[in-house]
Amino acid sequence: MRRIFTVCLVLLFSLTVQAQLTVEKIMEDPAKWIGTSPSNIFWSEDSKTIYFNWNPEQNRADSLYKITLTNRTPQKVSRAEKESLGLSGFGRSAAYSKDFRKKLYLKNGNIFIQDTGTLAERQLTNTLDRKGSLSFSKDEKHVIFTMGNDIYTIALADGTLQQWTNFSMENRRPEAKAGEADKVLEKDQLDLFQVLREAKEDKEAREKYEKGAPKTGPKKISLGGKMLQGALASPDLKYVFYRLAEPARDAKRTIVPNYVTASGYTEDIPARTKVGQPTGSTEAFVYHIAKDTVFKINLKDIPGIEDEPEYLADYPDRPKSKNKERSVSFQNPVWSPDATYAVIAIRSNDNKDRWIMRLDGETGKLSPIDRQHDEAWIAGPGIGGGFGGSGIGFIDEHTLYFQSEETGYSHVYTYDMRTGTKKALTSGNFEVQTLELSKDKQWFYMTTNEVHPGEKHFYKMSVNGGERIKLTSMTGGNEVTLSPDEKMIAIRYSNANTPWELYLQPATSGAAAEKITSSTTAAFNAYAWKMPQVISFKARDGKEIYARVYEPTKKKKNGKAVIFVHGAGYLQNAHKWWSQYFREYMFHNLLTDLGYTVMDIDFRASSGYGRDVRTGIYRHMGGKDLTDNVDGAKLLVEKYGINPKKIGIYGGSYGGFITLMAMFTTPDVFAAGAALRPVTDWAAYNQGYTANILNEPHLDPIAYRRSSPIFFAEGLKGKLLICHGQVDVNVHIQDTYRLAQRLIELRKENWEVASYPVEDHGFVQPTSWMDEYKRILKLFESM
Repeated sequence: MRRIFTVCLVLLFSLTVQAQLTVEKIMEDPAKWIGTSPSNIFWSEDSKTIYFNWNPEQNRADSLYKITLTNRTPQKVSRAEKESLGLSGFGRSAAYSKDFRKKLYLKNGNIFIQDTGTLAERQLTNTLDRKGSLSFSKDEKHVIFTMGNDIYTIALADGTLQQWTNFSMENRRPEAKAGEADKVLEKDQLDLFQVLREAKEDKEAREKYEKGAPKTGPKKISLGGKMLQGALASPDLKYVFYRLAEPARDAKRTIVPNYVTASGYTEDIPARTKVGQPTGSTEAFVYHIAKDTVFKINLKDIPGIEDEPEYLADYPDRPKSKNKERSVSFQNPVWSPDATYAVIAIRSNDNKDRWIMRLDGETGKLSPIDRQHDEAWIAGPGIGGGFGGSGIGFIDEHTLYFQSEETGYSHVYTYDMRTGTKKALTSGNFEVQTLELSKDKQWFYMTTNEVHPGEKHFYKMSVNGGERIKLTSMTGGNEVTLSPDEKMIAIRYSNANTPWELYLQPATSGAAAEKITSSTTAAFNAYAWKMPQVISFKARDGKEIYARVYEPTKKKKNGKAVIFVHGAGYLQNAHKWWSQYFREYMFHNLLTDLGYTVMDIDFRASSGYGRDVRTGIYRHMGGKDLTDNVDGAKLLVEKYGINPKKIGIYGGSYGGFITLMAMFTTPDVFAAGAALRPVTDWAAYNQGYTANILNEPHLDPIAYRRSSPIFFAEGLKGKLLICHGQVDVNVHIQDTYRLAQRLIELRKENWEVASYPVEDHGFVQPTSWMDEYKRILKLFESM
């Protein structure tokens, strides 16, 4: 009996020790210490099997697993079965017939057609050429696809292959005209050499024959030395839409030196351009097949195409633009099921406008359907531009659907192509974050955050609008993959202190979800992870701001607090599902065990809260986004009893930038800060992200000057730690080195830099994570 008691004590002690958090433990390889959640979930075409990537055995890489509706125990998929699936045939690369009974997809680089009822498949091509953009023709007798640069069809009846375009890489620029000296030289050559005379006679005879011969094949369309993008045929094979892009040949690119290399030599990594560098141009065209004519799409019919943004009024002495028309980017058109209508989304490259236009294939002319304008920038779920794709399509032959932030939140609209009537199907202070049309085109399936900004739920709604039927019920994040027959839903679900797992549920309201996977390790489960409290508070301008709070017991509370600032700017972290910042989540648990109160704020610029929050930083990063964090610090003092002299702040990337702005411009609020991989000067960052928010440096220097920490470094009072990966190709370590030199010249002494020779923007090596967070913990312990 005593021996059993002793064994139990040893086991209890072992579990207790195992459950203690340390920086070394929480920064271990997450696959081995936490476990690997299921990902990339998809259904078989008969809706009987769910496939997903998973790694419960902690191998070097994930494997493909499956369950069936009758056997819900996960099983590893054999190599033979995996190869037979043709995984590229699932998801967006597949195309369906109108009745969804036939499916086109690529497998091993070739086109296959499958009967979705019997799952029987037939191979349609057997070539090495690159193929893509699969679709059925309007009559569904042909498969339309691209091969190389051109449009082809295959007749399903007899396999006849037909080429519809002939894009030529030849440069259309004429050769230099021969001068008199050239003509004399050519005459001498022909007089001297018989072989040259015979070759010229043969060439002239061949050209004369070809000129008189009947024309065969499609017209040759020269690309003029430009890059072909997005060639797409209409379902009735009357028109081909395509874009030609001319890259900016004089754009200066950056390099990132790599010091720890196999060769032993320093090697340069080619990297991005900086914001404000030339970005190239794009033009769009329509090839009218029957007329054998190309139309260039003219921008003059786009409403407001010559409008100047309001911020330019701050620069009255600026040189006036010679070209009044703003440059734009074109999405591929979508056609109505009967090919009567073609609709194209167009976006201004200054990010201020998104137009939805009708495209007339007969003339190449545009006519307006909808204009969304924003003096800041256009974005949001389902709208496109930098932060996600644009959801737009047809419900029937004349009803278009799309998403817009017209009201300040991304909602669903329809437009009747016959009458020009626009109708809002959803409304309210929430976002429609995903949108999918049912196969019978009677329903929309959508994910929204209407219950709470920090919850994601899946709904069903009539295409005419009205009641949304809530299909999920678990509090947290519900990422849903609908079965092809729309009877079941596979849910990738998590809450704030439980990683993602796979669940299965009937696609009906109130149905129970069955848990399929258990991915976390025994070591991870041994610790009692704390569920952070999701709160909201009023910022100084009255805006409601959401945050996570980790609060220690009264016995452990030490009067210190740490504010974590998430990265990316447009990202959400004060939510009720498992955070992508899982290491930070565990670090916050460790800090709470040590007596710290931790706050994690969705400041201005965060996602999930609509247009006003997203664009609240326009032309001033380090403005409202910083004051939201300062207001959070005030709440910590007033509500949570924190010592105002004992508040630290840290974060990576955008969080590192905010940390620097906090330490430099509000130095009496924060005693210590850890800026990880921070942007120190926005003029050194990239075009796609920065120009949305601050315009371009040469056009809006005011915005860059007030938004870049390097100009405020003289304000540093508290203790500052800067950590940066040496081979960061996103935020270059040059940012940190420039700031370090500035701090040296300012004779500041209470700062240090730690660089990590083998790390990019997101660290990979556990030892790097350990070293970085030991330094962060040491910094906060010194407050």
